[in-house]
Amino acid sequence: MLFMVIERFRDNDMVPVYERVRDKGRSLPDGLTYIDSWIEPNFSRCFQLMECDDARLLQEWVLRLRGSGASFEFIPVVPSAQTREVVAPHLRAP
Repeated sequence: MLFMVIERFRDNDMVPVYERVRDKGRSLPDGLTYIDSWIEPNFSRCFQLMECDDARLLQEWVLRLRGSGASFEFIPVVPSAQTREVVAPHLRAP
């Protein structure tokens, strides 16, 4: 399952998080896969796409990052191509 992770940096300060990633890596538990990420220009949020089969792995990851200066929101997402397959039978003829 895919999750859009919205990571918020305390006081728009991403430096502590970047230092932690540089020094200790992403601290991902086995089974949680980082796919890609995007940062807002003002550094207030990072949007990460992650994949796992068990949402408890996201909880374990957040616990590993306590004290990093970030908070997290998790949103399950479905790729657009897969959504089109689901919606296609319900579309009216052109």
